[in-house]
Amino acid sequence: MTDSNHPASLDTLLQHTGVAPFNDETGAAPVAMPSMRTSTVRFASLDALDRAQAAKARGERVVTYGRVGMDTHAALEQVFCDLEGGRRCFLAPSGLAAITVALMGLVGGGDHIIAADCVYGPVRTLDKTVLQRMGIDVSYGRAQPQALAELVRKNTKVLYVESPGSLLFEMLDIPALSAFAKEHGLILAVDNTWGSGYIYRPLALGADVSVVAGTKYVGGHSDLMLGAVVVNDSGLAKRINDTHYAMGYAVSADDAWLALRGVRTLPVRMREHAGHALQVCEFLACRPEVVRIHHPAWPDDAGHALWRRDCTGSNGMLSVELRFDDARARRFVNALTLFGIGYSWGGFESLVQLVDGPALAGHGYWEEAGNALVRLHIGLESPADLITDLARALDRAA
Repeated sequence: MTDSNHPASLDTLLQHTGVAPFNDETGAAPVAMPSMRTSTVRFASLDALDRAQAAKARGERVVTYGRVGMDTHAALEQVFCDLEGGRRCFLAPSGLAAITVALMGLVGGGDHIIAADCVYGPVRTLDKTVLQRMGIDVSYGRAQPQALAELVRKNTKVLYVESPGSLLFEMLDIPALSAFAKEHGLILAVDNTWGSGYIYRPLALGADVSVVAGTKYVGGHSDLMLGAVVVNDSGLAKRINDTHYAMGYAVSADDAWLALRGVRTLPVRMREHAGHALQVCEFLACRPEVVRIHHPAWPDDAGHALWRRDCTGSNGMLSVELRFDDARARRFVNALTLFGIGYSWGGFESLVQLVDGPALAGHGYWEEAGNALVRLHIGLESPADLITDLARALDRAA
């Protein structure tokens, strides 16, 4: 599709981007891009190989070996670029792998990273087990310019955040953080898994790098692992491209195909998840056990004004603070029948996670009062059935 034919609506674009081209001889093409698997790429001549190698050296997306991926991968990369409003995309075998390749491409030994205290928990594990061993230091703080200013050092290179934040869905002011990063000469990288490009676009708000776990809403069916790093700047693209190649990341063509299939229904699924989640919020707000609902689209959420300003929609993720001790919270979770107990989200199904206290210890946004925090992913089941299940479990816990 040429730029002149680009539709104005992202909903329309997602049905027409990343599709198989017509065969020049037959004039026919499949509706869905096939899964193109290969380990080896053949070249018609050494001249063709030389041209490909030269293009690769310039940082262009050129296939010289199967690890880069053929047409299926290229189509998915284009989809992520369209979602995020970016120019280059690099696929990774998981969301955490995408975070890893982004950070490793942006910093080196002796450098310093400032990370929001609300980032995805495994980032801290990456810090402790890999980054520290390589001489890369990470400091954590509230993702607000006045708090971050105290953490800036001469060797600080990257500001890494997640918005909304993990577990509590704290909305961050990305334009303000972008201005802060530019003032201090930092690269702003944002984990955008919550928004997945469809309802939230950090690059348009001033971020330099956007990272997405395609495992979640892009895939949408809890049957694949996938990550993506999206950038606009050619210099950053070259750095991440070199690191991506050197780290040997590869994504299955079948997983790329599943993600392409999933993204066609992303607009419909996201709207349904969001509508169902708001109905659950309305129910929870009337329950005496509920202290606070963490969901940016909920009007009483502290980040609701930022959500209205920066987002075009919402999804099924929310956390609820309950006046429960650990025993009652466990009874509540175990009493649910329509919610699977699991750590992921973004699929068609509803999920529940009892958040461990230590996981919240570093979150400055969390107001510790001895209450339990339960994270819910509201799926595509009937909201009435989910509410009945929640009411029954709350009653049983009490």
